[in-house]
Amino acid sequence: MSAYERIRRDSLRRIEERKLDPDRDVDEIASLVGTVVDSYQRSAFEGAAAALRDPGEVIERVTTSIVAFGPLTSLLARRGVEEVFVEGERVTFVDASGRVQRLDVPVSEEETAHLVARLLAESERRLDVASPIVQARVLGGTARLTAVIPPVSDRLSATIRRYALRRETLEHLVELGALSEACARFLGLVMQVGSSILISGPPGAGKTSLLAALLAAAPPAHCIRCVEEVRELNVELSPQSSFYQSRPPAVDGGAEVTVRDLVKLVLAMRPDRIVVGEVRGPEAFELTRASNAGCGFCCTIHANGARQALDALVASALMAGENVTEPVVRRVFASTIDLVVHVDRETGGGDGRIRRGVREVLAVAPALTDGFTTQPIFAKKPGESRLEWTGAFPGDELAARIERECSVSLREVCGAP
Repeated sequence: MSAYERIRRDSLRRIEERKLDPDRDVDEIASLVGTVVDSYQRSAFEGAAAALRDPGEVIERVTTSIVAFGPLTSLLARRGVEEVFVEGERVTFVDASGRVQRLDVPVSEEETAHLVARLLAESERRLDVASPIVQARVLGGTARLTAVIPPVSDRLSATIRRYALRRETLEHLVELGALSEACARFLGLVMQVGSSILISGPPGAGKTSLLAALLAAAPPAHCIRCVEEVRELNVELSPQSSFYQSRPPAVDGGAEVTVRDLVKLVLAMRPDRIVVGEVRGPEAFELTRASNAGCGFCCTIHANGARQALDALVASALMAGENVTEPVVRRVFASTIDLVVHVDRETGGGDGRIRRGVREVLAVAPALTDGFTTQPIFAKKPGESRLEWTGAFPGDELAARIERECSVSLREVCGAP
């Protein structure tokens, strides 16, 4: 065991014995760590251990690991860090440019485990042998922690994903180059009327940011119910709208609230639109009920393309195990989903930066077969970076609602000459 770990363990033991609080008793803990370091140095001078080269540095490092987040303290406070990956004692992070970098200060697996415990202390969630997988909002609601420990993983494996706390709008996404002006105007109008939109893309492609921008474009009179496993959406909704997040089971196995439970709940709360932050499983089946109840919905799903997203949604709905066949689920979604918006990330411009943006907007028409009938409305041509209108329009019913309720010409909105 290194001198640092020995001092750190001894300090933690004494802190526990004296029942000190790392959040309130910072000065007292720093003093205690100094005492432990002095004791270690005396034993080192007596030949029992190697003397510390810089005792002050060790005091600061141990104190920071206990009252803050150790070697990750400055990293988690740094603007522009989007994700932090912890694999045992290895720590890497992704900055705003999308580049993966390695933390250049030493860190031990015990420190990273303590870091995760500190982060979870502010939540009602736990990580132990009984619950070896956890997801929670951390850092004052500014990040999401996903962590796994043995026996599910070989070692501590955690991801800390920072939220983009800016208020996303479609106009801001246009400024970033993620959307064309015509596509932004079109999507804004779609949100003004009763509609259902599926947002697809791989992890980290900007699905949640686009969803937040779409919700910001919704009419203030709409009642929107947002359901997430762990809350990520940062958008101001109307006073009659609300956010909900799931809850894992208690120690005795009870009191669990799943995303599916929440979708069932909000169906009884007269929503104009139900939002599911990320569809992963049987909650998708409840969206078929929402569709039949006349509610619009928005949700995100992991997929490599717009058409694949429709298949992924059907597969998720079938996970509910209800006595409903796949063709029935497909017909329901084919008749109720208006658009699929696919986002992706790519490296371009010669600077190695990752660029996120909408790659395709696909209209879904009532099925003519057991599959989905789709029509691209906006798309990027191979080798081009600009999102262009294809010349097509959404389904007749949606197009008519937009033109009637918003008093616009879709042809002019989409950029027809």
